[in-house]
Amino acid sequence: MTRTIICRKYNEELPALERPPFPGAKGQDIFDHVSAKAWADWQKHQTLLINEKRLNMMNAEDRKYLQDEMDKFFSGEEYAQAEGYVPPTE
Repeated sequence: MTRTIICRKYNEELPALERPPFPGAKGQDIFDHVSAKAWADWQKHQTLLINEKRLNMMNAEDRKYLQDEMDKFFSGEEYAQAEGYVPPTE
């Protein structure tokens, strides 16, 4: 049976992640409060930010920026967008 949680991002009961996305308290918090759908949506958005803003994940400042944006994304605050990105039409 799939574990469900009340998702912090979407404020509804959704399937949860199978395991914390990374070690430590932050990973456990995401595991406990962020749905698998919200995590997948964040991963897509994170890729856009990394590419558009040319972030280097070896750079501590860039990793901190991305983590701050992730926190905003999940908490419903206004978060950074990739400038000029136009989603594909179906």
